[in-house]
Amino acid sequence: MPRPDLTLTPAGPALAPRYRSHPTRPVSLTAQPRNPYLRLFAVPGARAFTVGSMVARLPVGMFGISAVIMVAARYDSYALAGAVTATALGAGALTGPWIARLIDRYGQARVAVPASVHAVLGRLLLVLLVHERAPAWTLFLVTALTATLPNTGGMSRARWAHLLRGDPDALHTASAFEQAGDELCFMLGPVLAALVCSAFIPEAGTLVAAVLHLGGILLFTGRRATEPPVAPRTSDGSPLRAPGMAPLLAVFLATGAVFGSLEVVALAFVDGPVAGPVLALQAAGSCAAGLLYGRVRRTARLHTCLAAMTVLMSMPLLAATTGSLLALAAGLLVAGMATAPTMVTGMALVQRLTPESQLNEGMTLAVTALLAGVSAGAAAGGWAADHSPFPAFGFLLPTAAALLALALCAATGVGRRA
Repeated sequence: MPRPDLTLTPAGPALAPRYRSHPTRPVSLTAQPRNPYLRLFAVPGARAFTVGSMVARLPVGMFGISAVIMVAARYDSYALAGAVTATALGAGALTGPWIARLIDRYGQARVAVPASVHAVLGRLLLVLLVHERAPAWTLFLVTALTATLPNTGGMSRARWAHLLRGDPDALHTASAFEQAGDELCFMLGPVLAALVCSAFIPEAGTLVAAVLHLGGILLFTGRRATEPPVAPRTSDGSPLRAPGMAPLLAVFLATGAVFGSLEVVALAFVDGPVAGPVLALQAAGSCAAGLLYGRVRRTARLHTCLAAMTVLMSMPLLAATTGSLLALAAGLLVAGMATAPTMVTGMALVQRLTPESQLNEGMTLAVTALLAGVSAGAAAGGWAADHSPFPAFGFLLPTAAALLALALCAATGVGRRA
């Protein structure tokens, strides 16, 4: 039997009181997994809305290639297919910030669901028109009027910002995971679309993408407990007025040109059935680097990430000069490792510069600038592929675009006083 503890009191020695320890608090601390991603998904509701977000995002990488295959097969014109796809991208760039503003004002579920339903109905109508070989102008009209896909990635990042407010380390891990998820969706989406279109009918890719997107949005918005509350309306105007936002969007524009030019130049250089898998290595490298970056507590500054991107983007150029396909594949894998850390750091700056009541709109503006850069880079890459004096000439463009992004970041001081 243990001896009783004694303590001194004004009246003399007395038994010291014993307090029962409450193990709940230390147990909850020690029970936390060491892996930051496991801790991330220990947040109630996080797994469900993440699955819905990923399912809804996968079709984003499917719609473009599915439309190209579908239109080209029925109309025998890649020019028309490319023009219809470009129309969808341009219209989405115009409607995206407006839809995001409505989401900030009225909530994710109230806006994202009807916007997705409208977009899916438009895709189904486009399938019908293409199948019946309707006049070309109807394809452009339907595409332009139904480009209302919400920015699911932005909504998911907004949920993490709400759930993990006050915990910058966990929020950094969540941002890295989201970027890795983006890369995975853009890597798997075109492959899945091509497989479905080739295995069934040319319209099958668009149909499958529409079903996946609508199902994912319903699952994502159905987790109402994790949805950020609607912030009070303010008179701040557009997030573009936030100090430092316009220069940051210019950096995103130049960064998008890196991705757009690299994709087209690599496809033109390989020019064969293995072009897709070889190009997918760039997304695979970005996905792996993003997951590793999410485990690092100390984050790099944006100009450091852009400097690393400028150096790594020279790897495909050096590999292409050898003429070896394996060397180019390795160069793309290495080049992709700079993508996710740069985007994670850039999106973190967008979140810090944007008022909380306009977070979805701010992130959608960043994505819009990025997509505009992708379009410009793709056009420049196509021109370089047709007019290159030597085979590896086009790979100068991604390096030059990365250098431009770095110069803009250094000249404007983006990220120094976020």
